[in-house]
Amino acid sequence: MKTITLKPGKDRSVRQRHPWLFSGAIAKAEPGIEQGGMVTVADSRGGFLAYGYYNPRSKIALRLLEWDESRTVDGEWWREKIAGAAARREHLFQSAATSAFRLVFGEADLLPGLVADYFDGYIVAQFLTAGAFRMKAEVVEILRSLFSPKGIYSRPEPELLALEGMHDAPEVLYGELPPEDWSVAENGIRYYADLRAGQKTGFYTDQRNNRKRVAEYARGKKVLDCFCYSGGFTLGCLANGALSVTSADSSTDALALLKRNVGLNGFDGGRVRTVEADIFQLLRDYRDNGEKFDLVILDPPKLAPTKASLERAMRAYKDLNLHGIKALEKGGVLATFSCSGGVTMKDFRTALAWAATDANAELQIVEFLSQGEDHPIRVSYPESEYLKGIIARRVN
Repeated sequence: MKTITLKPGKDRSVRQRHPWLFSGAIAKAEPGIEQGGMVTVADSRGGFLAYGYYNPRSKIALRLLEWDESRTVDGEWWREKIAGAAARREHLFQSAATSAFRLVFGEADLLPGLVADYFDGYIVAQFLTAGAFRMKAEVVEILRSLFSPKGIYSRPEPELLALEGMHDAPEVLYGELPPEDWSVAENGIRYYADLRAGQKTGFYTDQRNNRKRVAEYARGKKVLDCFCYSGGFTLGCLANGALSVTSADSSTDALALLKRNVGLNGFDGGRVRTVEADIFQLLRDYRDNGEKFDLVILDPPKLAPTKASLERAMRAYKDLNLHGIKALEKGGVLATFSCSGGVTMKDFRTALAWAATDANAELQIVEFLSQGEDHPIRVSYPESEYLKGIIARRVN
C-alpha cells in the first residue's frame, strides 16, 4: 500500500479521529495512487496515523477509515461496518410504525462517502466519494446479503460528485427498480416516497422524531407548514387533530405528492389547503393581509452549505423567522429548522433573536430539536451535526 506523508503539525486532527484531511496538509504522495485508492497516512516523521482513501482531484484529499494499523480495510471490513450500522438501527427494522430510515450515514457511521436509506424493502444508495465509488460492487453485495432487499437503487448527488472530479447516473444496482408509487410508514402514517426522482433519496427521514413532536402542538390549531415538500409535518399535524393546515411549497410536484399522501391516509382533504408559492413572499403577503396561525412550521432547504455562505444565510434565516413570527397569533408556536451544516445552533438562535427583536415579539424557547437517531452525530466529526430545530412560543 502506498503512503501519503503529512506536513509537520498537520496530524492533530487525525489523532483526534476526524475523518477528513485537506490537500494542503499533504507533504508528499507516492506516485501511482489511483483516484480513490487506499493509502497509509503517515506523520512528518513517517509514523503510522491511519488508513484512508486518496483523491488528488478533491480539496478533501483524504478520507480516513481505520486508525488501527493491524486492521486490513477490505470487503470484510466494510461488511463489519455496515452490519454494525444496521445493528444500531435494529429497533427501526423491528418497528411496526416506521419502515423508512437511514441505514448508513457516511462518516458518522465510520463509512465516508456512503449513504444508504431503507424504504420498506428497497435500499437507495449514494456513493459520494471516489473511495466509496470504487467499493460500489462490494457494497452492493454486502447490502444484498445482509438485508435481502427487493432492489438497490443508486441516486448520485451530481454537485458532490463534481467536487470529487466524478460523475455518475441513477441506476438499478440489484433487483427491481423501485415503483413510482411505493409507500412507506413513519410514526404510523403512510407516505408515498419518490425513490426514483424525489428530493435527495426520496424522503427526508431525519425529521421523523421532530414531525411527531411538532404535531403534538397542532391539536385543534390552525397550522401553516412552510416548505412542506410531500407533507411530513402536514400529515403529522392532521393525524394529531389539527383544525386546518395550510401547506406551502414552491414545487408543483411536491404539492401533488402531498395531496396523494393526504388521500392515502384517508384524511379529510377539506382540512388541507395547498399553496404553491415562494415562501418568503407568501409570508410577506400574510403579513400584509393580516392572516395569522396558531402553529407555524419553517423547514427550509439548506441555506448555508458551507461556512463561507454563513453571512448570507444568517440574513435569510432572520428574514424567514421574522415573517414567520409575524404570522403567529399571540400564544402561537413557531417550529423552525435549519439543515445547513455551516450554521451552528448558536448561529441559529442568534438569527431567531434578531427576528424576534425586529418583530417586536417576546419569544420563549420551549424545546431544542435535532436529527433522528438514524442520523447519529459523531463526536470526532462535528460536521455530522447539521439539523437544528427550535420550538418557541410567542407570548405577546
